[in-house]
Amino acid sequence: QVQLVESGGGLVQAGGSLRLSCAASGSIFSINAMAWYRQAPRKQRELVAAVTSGGSTNYADSVKGRFTISRDNAKNTVYLQMNSLKPEDTAVYYCRMGMVVAPTGGTYDYWGQGTQVTVSS
Repeated sequence: QVQLVESGGGLVQAGGSLRLSCAASGSIFSINAMAWYRQAPRKQRELVAAVTSGGSTNYADSVKGRFTISRDNAKNTVYLQMNSLKPEDTAVYYCRMGMVVAPTGGTYDYWGQGTQVTVSS
């Protein structure tokens, strides 16, 4: 059984910062890509940032220069440092990980439960 637990969301004023964390636990052999998505009210879920197992990153144009994704493989954790937050960043943020799991050795995608980020103007 694999579980992803997110933390770090909350309410912040425009221009402020938040750091999201997502930790995976369970019978995990390895984790491939890790990513953060977000979904605002009445909008589709969108990719915010991703990091490969080798450390390569990519970002949505809307967050480049403001958000930084990082991972700690020893802790099976991915982070999203969000600076210079804007009201349009308000959304539920979800982490996603592609994992090789025990006992089958199969590769599956797992999602976190979501954490609310609200940026006030």
